Amino acid sequence: MLTLDDFDFDLPPELIAQHPASERTASRLLHLEHLDRGVLRDRQFVDLPQLIAPGDLLVFNDTRVIRARLYGQKDSGGKVEVMIERIIDAGHAVAQIRASKSPKPGSRIIIENTFALTVTGRSGEQSEFFALELVGPGDLYMLIEQNGRLPLPPYITHGAESDDETRYQTVFARHSGAVAAPTAGLHFDAAMLAKLGERGAELAWLTLHVGAGTFQPVRVHDLSAHRMHSEHFAIPQATVEAIARTRAGGGRVIAVGTTSLRALEAAAQSGELRAGAAETDIFITPGYQFSVVDRLITNFHLPKSTLLMLVCAFAGTDRIRAAYLHAVARRYRFFSYGDAMLLERYDNEI
Repeated sequence: MLTLDDFDFDLPPELIAQHPASERTASRLLHLEHLDRGVLRDRQFVDLPQLIAPGDLLVFNDTRVIRARLYGQKDSGGKVEVMIERIIDAGHAVAQIRASKSPKPGSRIIIENTFALTVTGRSGEQSEFFALELVGPGDLYMLIEQNGRLPLPPYITHGAESDDETRYQTVFARHSGAVAAPTAGLHFDAAMLAKLGERGAELAWLTLHVGAGTFQPVRVHDLSAHRMHSEHFAIPQATVEAIARTRAGGGRVIAVGTTSLRALEAAAQSGELRAGAAETDIFITPGYQFSVVDRLITNFHLPKSTLLMLVCAFAGTDRIRAAYLHAVARRYRFFSYGDAMLLERYDNEI
């Protein structure tokens, strides 16, 4: 039985990157290769095109981060912080709310003295989320973009600054809806994408709107009892066809980020990869049999997190443990603004 303690590690706080690298491609890249021996190679992210073969396919998540952190006050005057989890439509959203007392159904929150939201109740089984309704006319999408702030992760200690406005978005962000960035994609700039094309690699896109639940801790010791938050994803038919071409030509499917991997594997749960839009709460732990992705580009993840469990499932638990020990010893930068890893799939370890 897998337990939460199986995915713990010691991380010096100073290795948590608080700001992005000077340039998007200026980060380091730890390559876990030669899976029989678990060989680790210290590289630079600019080396990535050399590690991609003609005929390979890279799949990116083109979601765009919304300005999901809102500040306001209750009718009683108490201060409130609202973290949007998802915009349902122009008048409704689901959010986390931080206040001195948990808001009751029917209570109102005034955001930046500009617009009001009514708390209509809890949202589904995930009791940490509240359902919100816009009071009066207006467009919630626009109001949030005009009055909200970029939702940097909780382990980044400064508020969003001007540099974060660009660097916490990927250069290919298109479809608004995420409240956290698909951080593996932050390492790519236009020149890197062009170099990959020159190498003969193909690029494809999907959308998974990363939710605030990605930072929620796992609260159970027995992982079989954990339930993932749900996220919306959409995979175009063009991406499904690109994957089929890659397979037919002997190339490798490379997921850029755990969000891309989760969307692809969720869309293939029936046994065949299908285009379309859906919700997923897929929870990938060691023992999972991957059917779509061959390689994974990812950042380093939080101790005891579901994303650390996912990469252990993909590359082997012992190999990931060794890689993280190596990364700490070599002073790699961790988490959203940190360095990257290139992982090969390893199917022989549970």
